[in-house]
Amino acid sequence: MTAELVRGQNHPLPHTRLEIRVTAGAPVMACATLANAQGTVDGTEWIVHPGSPSLPGIEVSRQAAAGLRFHVDLDALPPRVHLVHVLLALPEGVGGPDRFGATAAPFAAVTSTEGTEVASFTLTGLDSETAVIALELYRRQGAWKVRAVGQGYAGGLAELFANQGLPQARVFAAGIQEAVARHLASAVQTPLPGATDGGRRRSEGLPLAPQPAPAPQSPPDTVPPAGPPSSGSPSPGGPQSGAGGAVNYTHPGRRTSTPPTPPPAAEPAQPGLPPRPVAGDATGWSMDERLYNQVWGMFEDLARTTAAYRSAMDFAESRLDQELDRVLSDPRQRIGGAGHAAREAARARHDELAGRAREVLDRDLAQLVAESEVVEPALPPAYARWDNPVWHGYRVPMEIPMALRLGDVHLPERPDLRIPMLVRLPLERGLWVDSGRAGSEAALMMDDAQLRGLAMDTAVAHAARLLAVYPPGEFTVHVIDPAGSGARSLAPLTASGVLDQPPATGSGGVATVLAKLTQRVDLVQMAVRGGAAESLPPGLDTAEQLLIVNDFPHGFDDRAVTQLRYLADEGPAVGVHLLMVADREDASAYGPVLDPLWRTLLRVTPVPDDHLADPWVGHAWTYEPPVVPPGSRVLLQILEQVASARRSWRR
Repeated sequence: MTAELVRGQNHPLPHTRLEIRVTAGAPVMACATLANAQGTVDGTEWIVHPGSPSLPGIEVSRQAAAGLRFHVDLDALPPRVHLVHVLLALPEGVGGPDRFGATAAPFAAVTSTEGTEVASFTLTGLDSETAVIALELYRRQGAWKVRAVGQGYAGGLAELFANQGLPQARVFAAGIQEAVARHLASAVQTPLPGATDGGRRRSEGLPLAPQPAPAPQSPPDTVPPAGPPSSGSPSPGGPQSGAGGAVNYTHPGRRTSTPPTPPPAAEPAQPGLPPRPVAGDATGWSMDERLYNQVWGMFEDLARTTAAYRSAMDFAESRLDQELDRVLSDPRQRIGGAGHAAREAARARHDELAGRAREVLDRDLAQLVAESEVVEPALPPAYARWDNPVWHGYRVPMEIPMALRLGDVHLPERPDLRIPMLVRLPLERGLWVDSGRAGSEAALMMDDAQLRGLAMDTAVAHAARLLAVYPPGEFTVHVIDPAGSGARSLAPLTASGVLDQPPATGSGGVATVLAKLTQRVDLVQMAVRGGAAESLPPGLDTAEQLLIVNDFPHGFDDRAVTQLRYLADEGPAVGVHLLMVADREDASAYGPVLDPLWRTLLRVTPVPDDHLADPWVGHAWTYEPPVVPPGSRVLLQILEQVASARRSWRR
């Protein structure tokens, strides 16, 4: 059972490999200090922060975001370390809130790498503070515990580090802020020369908070986190796959100089009935954003009503057990008419409670189904299923949408009620289409070749949608298929002409593509950090880049694996993204070396799988991949339009 801690309370840690998930109402940055038995931090080399995100036994997020993860392996910490302080701070100079009191209270959850929540803590009572010690992990008599701290500092990281006795704390804190500011500047994808053309423009929007990354083997993924269900209107970051990952329930406020368009008015309902649902009936600056918020409002409503139903059923079962125990504990009522009547009365009360809970659930689900039936047909192409008629009127867009649909999620109480799984654009994490058979009943029913082919089909569908929602010339796809095994699935991409180069094959092709993209990341990073974007080589492709990798690690040597990890870590901040089709077992020979790679990527599956874990209400959401209707040519037709628009744009 999860321990909900209050300030000063501690709790034992039954696991040594942990994840600490933090969500807040605004982007925050993650740091941690490692101290000895006296609580002393000996120097800056014992601090992990976005500019130096890992030390033995601990790793933090590189970027500021509303959803963060700390990865901790207590057994791997140096023997001298007896205390780990988990720190949060607001980034400076990026237009966000200037104090924790101006945003929702941060929430921290300590979980095992399998997704089992151990303890949680809501950091309430913060006001003028800009940095805070959220938790401390400490060693006591050979065992580890976690303590809720919540100690804030109005002077920010500089005051916090100085309080821990760190020399030159102000200079060190300023360096951390500078590193985070650079990451944030690149994460919003400021257009580089050639990234816009003519009337095309990028739509505004804050980047999506990093989503959970998959933990070892088949752990549950997390729906992109951002706060407890009660924290406000939802946003995905959300259903953020296995422990890894992110759902962000609080949509970050988007800033613009023009007032928001009011949502459409709902039609009056008949007396005694709920209002009729209306597509776009949510707040936002545009119809796309209102639909985006409405979708995640539906997700939050489904999560809450299901959690309430399950809680009510648990209470009914617990009450029945208690009443039956009381009957059995009384020798006079174990047999005879009185005992039978008492048992029947207990079961009647249980049935009454269960019936009322089901009645409320059915009422709420019926309202959500009605809303889904209205919202689904109104979704734009970026949010729509492949069978939505909106694709028949598709035109290549002139601006980038704020989000992209990666599939659907649903719960077992109403499997036919599917909520679109939306992630913010530009992508902040790569994608991993898991072609393995472990953990999924649907996957176990298929042979390896069939599952791998379906996984590649899923990857192509994701790539096609990305190509379809970006303006011409602003998205480029590369493919690595070392053995050529994905040729059938890749046919829509190759036949339509949307690929600048044919899929790379063999170890030589792998090395060439990885070297090209690695060089691009290095050049753009240097240009962004140096404020000299105009100095990029004239022939550099400044469009967003997607690398599809099939059959990993076939065709990859140690150098290629290192380059792939580098692209996964550093690429998203400068517009280079991975889409991997792989079975983790195939790469088991690399051991824990590849653990950071799998954690970096958002795991999705080619078949329905309940691997998306919701840390706030404990649901296991079933993920449904996007499916092109059998016999439909919609994918090829859309890609042909994209290819034609790209050719016209280059003239």
